[in-house]
Amino acid sequence: MERLKEIEDNSIDAIFADPPYFLSNGGISVQSGKQVCVDKGEWDKGGTPEYIYAFNLRWLELCRPKLKENGTIWISGTHHNIHVVMRCLQELGYKVLNTITWQKTDPPPNLSCKYFNFSTELIIWARKNQKVTHKFNYETMKQLNGGTQMTDVWRIPSVSKWEKTCGKHPTQKPLRLLYRIILACTHEGDTILDPFAGSCTTGIAANLLGRKFIGIDQSEEYLQLGIRRKEEISDPQTAERLLKKMSENPEEVTVLVNHAKPETRFLMIEKGICYLRAGESEGSLQVTPGFEKMRYVLLHTNGDDAQLFRIRKGKEGSFQIWNKETLEKHGFHPEHALYYIVVPFENTPLDYSKHPNLRQRINTYRAQIRPLSDFIGLK
Repeated sequence: MERLKEIEDNSIDAIFADPPYFLSNGGISVQSGKQVCVDKGEWDKGGTPEYIYAFNLRWLELCRPKLKENGTIWISGTHHNIHVVMRCLQELGYKVLNTITWQKTDPPPNLSCKYFNFSTELIIWARKNQKVTHKFNYETMKQLNGGTQMTDVWRIPSVSKWEKTCGKHPTQKPLRLLYRIILACTHEGDTILDPFAGSCTTGIAANLLGRKFIGIDQSEEYLQLGIRRKEEISDPQTAERLLKKMSENPEEVTVLVNHAKPETRFLMIEKGICYLRAGESEGSLQVTPGFEKMRYVLLHTNGDDAQLFRIRKGKEGSFQIWNKETLEKHGFHPEHALYYIVVPFENTPLDYSKHPNLRQRINTYRAQIRPLSDFIGLK
Protein backbone atom coordinates (compact mmCIF):
# COMPACT_ATOMS: atom_id res chain seq x y z
CA MET A 1 0.00 0.00 0.00
CA GLU A 2 2.83 2.40 0.87
CA ARG A 3 4.74 1.69 -2.35
CA LEU A 4 1.61 2.31 -4.42
CA LYS A 5 1.37 5.80 -2.96
CA GLU A 6 4.89 6.59 -4.21
CA ILE A 7 4.02 6.01 -7.90
CA GLU A 8 3.33 9.15 -9.89
CA ASP A 9 -0.33 9.83 -10.64
CA ASN A 10 -1.52 9.46 -14.27
CA SER A 11 1.67 7.62 -15.24
CA ILE A 12 0.51 4.03 -15.76
CA ASP A 13 -0.98 2.74 -19.02
CA ALA A 14 -2.26 -0.58 -17.67
CA ILE A 15 -2.35 -2.59 -14.45
CA PHE A 16 -2.44 -6.35 -14.09
CA ALA A 17 -3.19 -7.49 -10.54
CA ASP A 18 -3.19 -11.02 -9.18
CA PRO A 19 -4.24 -10.30 -5.57
CA PRO A 20 -4.72 -12.92 -2.84
CA TYR A 21 -7.69 -15.17 -3.58
CA PHE A 22 -8.04 -16.01 0.12
CA LEU A 23 -8.46 -19.72 -0.62
CA SER A 24 -5.65 -21.21 1.51
CA ASN A 25 -7.80 -23.22 3.87
CA GLY A 26 -6.00 -26.55 4.13
CA GLY A 27 -7.55 -28.10 1.01
CA ILE A 28 -5.74 -30.52 -1.31
CA SER A 29 -4.99 -30.65 -5.03
CA VAL A 30 -2.75 -32.49 -7.50
CA GLN A 31 0.59 -31.23 -8.83
CA SER A 32 2.86 -33.29 -11.10
CA GLY A 33 0.80 -36.36 -10.24
CA LYS A 34 1.21 -35.90 -6.48
CA GLN A 35 -1.28 -34.85 -3.82
CA VAL A 36 -0.39 -31.40 -2.44
CA CYS A 37 -1.89 -28.85 -0.07
CA VAL A 38 -3.46 -25.83 -1.76
CA ASP A 39 -2.15 -23.41 0.90
CA LYS A 40 -0.03 -20.73 -0.80
CA GLY A 41 1.22 -18.82 2.24
CA GLU A 42 0.09 -16.69 5.16
CA TRP A 43 -0.75 -13.85 2.76
CA ASP A 44 -3.48 -15.99 1.16
CA LYS A 45 -5.20 -17.21 4.34
CA GLY A 46 -8.90 -16.37 4.27
CA GLY A 47 -10.04 -13.46 6.45
CA THR A 48 -13.52 -12.33 7.38
CA PRO A 49 -15.78 -11.02 4.59
CA GLU A 50 -15.35 -7.54 6.08
CA TYR A 51 -11.54 -7.79 5.93
CA ILE A 52 -11.52 -9.09 2.34
CA TYR A 53 -13.79 -6.25 1.23
CA ALA A 54 -11.73 -3.55 3.02
CA PHE A 55 -8.46 -4.95 1.63
CA ASN A 56 -9.64 -4.98 -1.99
CA LEU A 57 -11.31 -1.59 -1.71
CA ARG A 58 -8.11 -0.03 -0.39
CA TRP A 59 -5.63 -1.26 -2.99
CA LEU A 60 -8.05 -0.61 -5.86
CA GLU A 61 -8.61 2.90 -4.51
CA LEU A 62 -4.85 3.52 -4.48
CA CYS A 63 -4.42 2.16 -8.03
CA ARG A 64 -7.04 4.30 -9.75
CA PRO A 65 -5.24 7.70 -9.69
CA LYS A 66 -2.03 6.05 -10.94
CA LEU A 67 -3.70 5.11 -14.24
CA LYS A 68 -3.68 7.49 -17.17
CA GLU A 69 -7.12 8.78 -18.11
CA ASN A 70 -7.46 6.08 -20.80
CA GLY A 71 -5.80 3.40 -18.68
CA THR A 72 -7.22 -0.01 -17.84
CA ILE A 73 -6.85 -2.58 -15.08
CA TRP A 74 -7.08 -6.39 -15.13
CA ILE A 75 -7.73 -8.35 -11.91
CA SER A 76 -7.66 -12.15 -11.70
CA GLY A 77 -9.55 -14.30 -9.23
CA THR A 78 -11.94 -17.09 -8.41
CA HIS A 79 -15.25 -17.05 -6.56
CA HIS A 80 -13.29 -16.63 -3.31
CA ASN A 81 -12.49 -12.97 -4.11
CA ILE A 82 -13.64 -11.89 -7.57
CA HIS A 83 -17.21 -10.87 -6.70
CA VAL A 84 -15.91 -8.60 -3.95
CA VAL A 85 -13.44 -7.09 -6.44
CA MET A 86 -16.33 -6.40 -8.85
CA ARG A 87 -18.26 -4.59 -6.13
CA CYS A 88 -15.23 -2.48 -5.22
CA LEU A 89 -14.57 -1.51 -8.83
CA GLN A 90 -18.12 -0.30 -9.26
CA GLU A 91 -18.08 1.63 -5.97
CA LEU A 92 -14.84 3.39 -6.92
CA GLY A 93 -16.07 4.61 -10.31
CA TYR A 94 -14.24 2.21 -12.63
CA LYS A 95 -16.15 1.06 -15.72
CA VAL A 96 -16.15 -2.73 -16.11
CA LEU A 97 -15.48 -3.72 -19.75
CA ASN A 98 -15.36 -7.52 -19.73
CA THR A 99 -15.11 -10.50 -17.46
CA ILE A 100 -12.71 -12.92 -19.15
CA THR A 101 -13.04 -16.62 -18.40
CA TRP A 102 -9.61 -18.21 -18.51
CA GLN A 103 -10.25 -21.88 -19.24
CA LYS A 104 -7.20 -23.93 -18.35
CA THR A 105 -6.58 -26.68 -20.88
CA ASP A 106 -4.69 -28.78 -18.32
CA PRO A 107 -6.45 -28.45 -14.93
CA PRO A 108 -5.56 -30.84 -12.08
CA PRO A 109 -8.25 -33.40 -11.16
CA ASN A 110 -10.71 -32.74 -8.34
CA LEU A 111 -9.84 -35.35 -5.72
CA SER A 112 -13.00 -35.11 -3.63
CA CYS A 113 -15.25 -36.02 -6.58
CA LYS A 114 -17.96 -33.93 -4.91
CA TYR A 115 -17.74 -30.95 -7.28
CA PHE A 116 -17.30 -30.19 -10.96
CA ASN A 117 -13.60 -29.90 -11.76
CA PHE A 118 -12.18 -26.43 -11.11
CA SER A 119 -10.78 -25.50 -14.53
CA THR A 120 -11.33 -21.73 -14.81
CA GLU A 121 -10.33 -18.41 -13.35
CA LEU A 122 -12.00 -15.06 -13.99
CA ILE A 123 -10.22 -11.87 -15.03
CA ILE A 124 -12.13 -8.59 -14.78
CA TRP A 125 -11.08 -5.90 -17.26
CA ALA A 126 -12.08 -2.34 -16.34
CA ARG A 127 -11.10 1.17 -17.33
CA LYS A 128 -10.38 4.15 -15.09
CA ASN A 129 -13.17 6.41 -16.31
CA GLN A 130 -16.78 5.90 -17.19
CA LYS A 131 -16.66 8.28 -20.17
CA VAL A 132 -13.02 8.38 -21.34
CA THR A 133 -12.45 5.66 -23.93
CA HIS A 134 -9.68 3.11 -23.43
CA LYS A 135 -6.98 1.47 -25.55
CA PHE A 136 -8.10 -1.76 -27.18
CA ASN A 137 -6.08 -3.31 -29.98
CA TYR A 138 -9.11 -4.90 -31.59
CA GLU A 139 -7.47 -5.85 -34.88
CA THR A 140 -4.54 -7.48 -33.07
CA MET A 141 -6.92 -9.64 -31.03
CA LYS A 142 -8.86 -10.47 -34.18
CA GLN A 143 -5.65 -11.58 -35.90
CA LEU A 144 -4.73 -13.75 -32.92
CA ASN A 145 -8.15 -15.37 -33.19
CA GLY A 146 -7.84 -16.33 -36.85
CA GLY A 147 -9.61 -13.33 -38.36
CA THR A 148 -12.74 -13.39 -36.20
CA GLN A 149 -13.72 -11.44 -33.09
CA MET A 150 -12.04 -12.79 -29.98
CA THR A 151 -14.51 -13.92 -27.33
CA ASP A 152 -14.31 -13.54 -23.56
CA VAL A 153 -13.42 -17.24 -23.11
CA TRP A 154 -9.69 -17.89 -23.44
CA ARG A 155 -8.28 -21.43 -23.61
CA ILE A 156 -4.70 -21.17 -22.36
CA PRO A 157 -2.59 -23.81 -20.57
CA SER A 158 -1.29 -23.34 -17.03
CA VAL A 159 2.34 -22.49 -16.28
CA SER A 160 4.79 -24.76 -18.15
CA LYS A 161 8.21 -26.08 -17.12
CA TRP A 162 10.03 -23.68 -19.46
CA GLU A 163 8.65 -20.79 -17.35
CA LYS A 164 10.16 -22.11 -14.11
CA THR A 165 13.86 -22.41 -14.97
CA CYS A 166 14.77 -19.78 -12.34
CA GLY A 167 12.36 -21.10 -9.69
CA LYS A 168 8.60 -20.99 -9.21
CA HIS A 169 5.89 -19.07 -7.39
CA PRO A 170 2.87 -20.91 -5.92
CA THR A 171 0.37 -18.75 -7.83
CA GLN A 172 2.47 -18.03 -10.93
CA LYS A 173 0.50 -17.01 -14.01
CA PRO A 174 1.47 -18.28 -17.48
CA LEU A 175 3.37 -15.95 -19.78
CA ARG A 176 0.90 -16.83 -22.53
CA LEU A 177 -1.91 -15.24 -20.52
CA LEU A 178 0.01 -12.01 -19.92
CA TYR A 179 1.09 -11.96 -23.58
CA ARG A 180 -2.53 -11.70 -24.65
CA ILE A 181 -3.52 -9.18 -21.98
CA ILE A 182 -0.58 -6.88 -22.74
CA LEU A 183 -1.17 -7.02 -26.50
CA ALA A 184 -4.86 -6.25 -25.97
CA CYS A 185 -4.51 -2.91 -24.22
CA THR A 186 -1.01 -1.43 -24.56
CA HIS A 187 1.49 -0.22 -27.14
CA GLU A 188 5.27 -0.53 -27.26
CA GLY A 189 6.88 1.84 -24.76
CA ASP A 190 3.85 1.85 -22.41
CA THR A 191 4.27 1.30 -18.66
CA ILE A 192 2.54 -1.61 -16.89
CA LEU A 193 2.13 -1.91 -13.12
CA ASP A 194 1.66 -5.13 -11.13
CA PRO A 195 0.99 -4.41 -7.42
CA PHE A 196 1.17 -8.13 -6.54
CA ALA A 197 4.16 -8.93 -8.72
CA GLY A 198 5.23 -12.27 -7.23
CA SER A 199 7.92 -13.68 -9.53
CA CYS A 200 7.29 -10.84 -12.04
CA THR A 201 5.64 -12.78 -14.87
CA THR A 202 3.93 -9.51 -15.88
CA GLY A 203 7.32 -7.81 -16.08
CA ILE A 204 8.92 -10.57 -18.15
CA ALA A 205 6.05 -10.51 -20.67
CA ALA A 206 6.07 -6.70 -20.70
CA ASN A 207 9.82 -6.43 -21.37
CA LEU A 208 9.75 -9.13 -24.06
CA LEU A 209 7.04 -7.10 -25.80
CA GLY A 210 8.86 -3.77 -25.50
CA ARG A 211 6.91 -2.36 -22.54
CA LYS A 212 8.18 -0.91 -19.24
CA PHE A 213 7.30 -2.51 -15.91
CA ILE A 214 6.86 -1.57 -12.26
CA GLY A 215 6.34 -4.43 -9.80
CA ILE A 216 5.56 -4.43 -6.07
CA ASP A 217 5.52 -7.42 -3.73
CA GLN A 218 5.79 -8.13 0.00
CA SER A 219 8.20 -11.03 -0.49
CA GLU A 220 11.90 -10.35 -0.97
CA GLU A 221 12.32 -14.02 -1.94
CA TYR A 222 9.92 -13.79 -4.86
CA LEU A 223 11.22 -10.42 -5.99
CA GLN A 224 14.70 -11.94 -6.15
CA LEU A 225 13.21 -14.70 -8.33
CA GLY A 226 11.77 -11.99 -10.56
CA ILE A 227 15.19 -10.34 -10.81
CA ARG A 228 16.74 -13.66 -11.84
CA ARG A 229 14.11 -14.01 -14.53
CA LYS A 230 14.85 -10.48 -15.72
CA GLU A 231 18.58 -11.28 -15.89
CA GLU A 232 17.76 -14.45 -17.86
CA ILE A 233 16.09 -12.47 -20.67
CA SER A 234 19.07 -10.11 -20.93
CA ASP A 235 20.53 -12.86 -23.13
CA PRO A 236 19.13 -12.17 -26.65
CA GLN A 237 18.83 -15.86 -27.53
CA THR A 238 16.92 -16.64 -24.33
CA ALA A 239 14.66 -13.63 -24.88
CA GLU A 240 13.92 -14.72 -28.44
CA ARG A 241 13.18 -18.29 -27.31
CA LEU A 242 10.80 -17.17 -24.53
CA LEU A 243 9.03 -14.67 -26.79
CA LYS A 244 8.42 -17.41 -29.34
CA LYS A 245 7.24 -19.82 -26.64
CA MET A 246 4.78 -17.43 -25.06
CA SER A 247 3.34 -16.41 -28.42
CA GLU A 248 2.71 -20.04 -29.39
CA ASN A 249 -0.47 -20.89 -27.56
CA PRO A 250 -1.21 -24.59 -28.31
CA GLU A 251 -4.85 -23.56 -28.70
CA GLU A 252 -4.22 -20.90 -31.33
CA VAL A 253 -5.11 -20.92 -35.01
CA THR A 254 -2.52 -22.52 -37.30
CA VAL A 255 -1.25 -22.12 -40.87
CA LEU A 256 -0.51 -24.82 -43.45
CA VAL A 257 2.80 -23.84 -45.06
CA ASN A 258 3.15 -25.58 -48.43
CA HIS A 259 5.95 -25.50 -50.98
CA ALA A 260 4.88 -25.69 -54.62
CA LYS A 261 6.50 -25.33 -58.04
CA PRO A 262 5.85 -21.92 -59.66
CA GLU A 263 3.39 -23.23 -62.24
CA THR A 264 1.59 -25.42 -59.69
CA ARG A 265 1.36 -22.56 -57.19
CA PHE A 266 -0.14 -20.30 -59.87
CA LEU A 267 -2.80 -22.92 -60.70
CA MET A 268 -3.52 -23.56 -57.00
CA ILE A 269 -4.21 -19.86 -56.48
CA GLU A 270 -6.35 -19.67 -59.63
CA LYS A 271 -8.45 -22.68 -58.57
CA GLY A 272 -8.40 -22.01 -54.82
CA ILE A 273 -7.14 -25.55 -54.18
CA CYS A 274 -4.04 -26.45 -52.23
CA TYR A 275 -2.97 -30.08 -52.44
CA LEU A 276 -0.10 -32.12 -51.04
CA ARG A 277 0.69 -35.78 -51.11
CA ALA A 278 -0.72 -38.05 -48.41
CA GLY A 279 1.46 -40.68 -46.82
CA GLU A 280 5.00 -41.08 -45.59
CA SER A 281 6.86 -39.95 -48.71
CA GLU A 282 9.11 -36.90 -48.65
CA GLY A 283 7.08 -33.71 -48.96
CA SER A 284 4.02 -35.15 -47.22
CA LEU A 285 2.20 -33.15 -44.61
CA GLN A 286 3.74 -33.56 -41.18
CA VAL A 287 0.59 -34.09 -39.11
CA THR A 288 1.44 -32.39 -35.82
CA PRO A 289 -0.66 -30.91 -33.01
CA GLY A 290 -2.47 -27.91 -34.43
CA PHE A 291 -3.60 -29.52 -37.69
CA GLU A 292 -7.21 -29.51 -36.46
CA LYS A 293 -7.01 -25.72 -35.90
CA MET A 294 -5.79 -24.93 -39.41
CA ARG A 295 -7.50 -21.87 -40.90
CA TYR A 296 -4.86 -20.47 -43.28
CA VAL A 297 -2.71 -21.68 -46.17
CA LEU A 298 0.65 -20.09 -47.01
CA LEU A 299 2.03 -21.01 -50.43
CA HIS A 300 5.65 -20.40 -51.44
CA THR A 301 8.29 -21.58 -53.92
CA ASN A 302 11.74 -22.26 -52.50
CA GLY A 303 10.97 -19.81 -49.69
CA ASP A 304 10.07 -16.96 -52.09
CA ASP A 305 6.82 -15.34 -53.26
CA ALA A 306 4.98 -16.45 -50.13
CA GLN A 307 1.28 -15.61 -50.06
CA LEU A 308 -1.25 -16.18 -47.27
CA PHE A 309 -4.85 -17.28 -47.90
CA ARG A 310 -7.82 -18.04 -45.66
CA ILE A 311 -9.23 -21.56 -45.83
CA ARG A 312 -12.82 -21.54 -47.04
CA LYS A 313 -15.40 -21.20 -44.30
CA GLY A 314 -16.46 -24.44 -42.77
CA LYS A 315 -15.18 -26.79 -40.14
CA GLU A 316 -11.78 -25.75 -38.79
CA GLY A 317 -8.97 -27.71 -40.34
CA SER A 318 -11.29 -29.50 -42.76
CA PHE A 319 -9.76 -31.16 -45.80
CA GLN A 320 -10.55 -33.84 -48.36
CA ILE A 321 -8.68 -36.79 -49.80
CA TRP A 322 -8.58 -36.86 -53.61
CA ASN A 323 -6.99 -39.39 -55.90
CA LYS A 324 -4.64 -38.56 -58.73
CA GLU A 325 -7.37 -38.78 -61.37
CA THR A 326 -9.60 -36.22 -59.60
CA LEU A 327 -6.76 -33.72 -59.43
CA GLU A 328 -6.02 -34.23 -63.12
CA LYS A 329 -9.64 -33.33 -63.92
CA HIS A 330 -8.98 -29.94 -62.24
CA GLY A 331 -5.92 -29.30 -64.44
CA PHE A 332 -3.18 -30.46 -62.09
CA HIS A 333 -0.47 -32.99 -62.91
CA PRO A 334 0.40 -34.88 -59.71
CA GLU A 335 3.33 -37.28 -60.04
CA HIS A 336 4.35 -38.77 -56.74
CA ALA A 337 1.42 -40.45 -54.98
CA LEU A 338 -1.96 -42.13 -55.48
CA TYR A 339 -3.77 -39.95 -52.94
CA TYR A 340 -3.56 -36.28 -51.94
CA ILE A 341 -4.79 -34.04 -49.15
CA VAL A 342 -6.83 -31.20 -50.66
CA VAL A 343 -7.53 -27.94 -48.79
CA PRO A 344 -9.87 -25.39 -50.46
CA PHE A 345 -9.05 -21.73 -49.79
CA GLU A 346 -10.26 -18.23 -50.68
CA ASN A 347 -7.87 -17.13 -53.42
CA THR A 348 -7.59 -13.46 -52.38
CA PRO A 349 -4.20 -13.01 -50.65
CA LEU A 350 -4.10 -11.55 -47.14
CA ASP A 351 -1.60 -9.09 -45.68
CA TYR A 352 0.71 -10.36 -42.98
CA SER A 353 3.36 -8.41 -41.14
CA LYS A 354 6.05 -10.97 -40.37
CA HIS A 355 8.04 -12.93 -42.95
CA PRO A 356 9.68 -15.90 -41.27
CA ASN A 357 12.58 -17.69 -42.87
CA LEU A 358 11.07 -20.42 -45.07
CA ARG A 359 14.44 -21.64 -46.37
CA GLN A 360 15.08 -24.35 -43.81
CA ARG A 361 16.67 -27.24 -45.70
CA ILE A 362 14.23 -30.13 -46.03
CA ASN A 363 11.44 -28.10 -44.40
CA THR A 364 11.42 -25.78 -47.39
CA TYR A 365 10.04 -28.62 -49.46
CA ARG A 366 7.82 -30.19 -46.81
CA ALA A 367 4.39 -28.91 -45.86
CA GLN A 368 4.27 -27.86 -42.22
CA ILE A 369 1.77 -26.70 -39.62
CA ARG A 370 2.90 -23.46 -37.97
CA PRO A 371 1.19 -21.13 -35.47
CA LEU A 372 -0.41 -18.00 -36.86
CA SER A 373 1.79 -15.91 -34.55
CA ASP A 374 4.79 -16.89 -36.73
CA PHE A 375 3.35 -14.67 -39.45
CA ILE A 376 1.45 -11.80 -37.84
CA GLY A 377 4.47 -10.60 -35.84
CA LEU A 378 2.49 -9.03 -33.03
CA LYS A 379 4.19 -6.40 -30.88
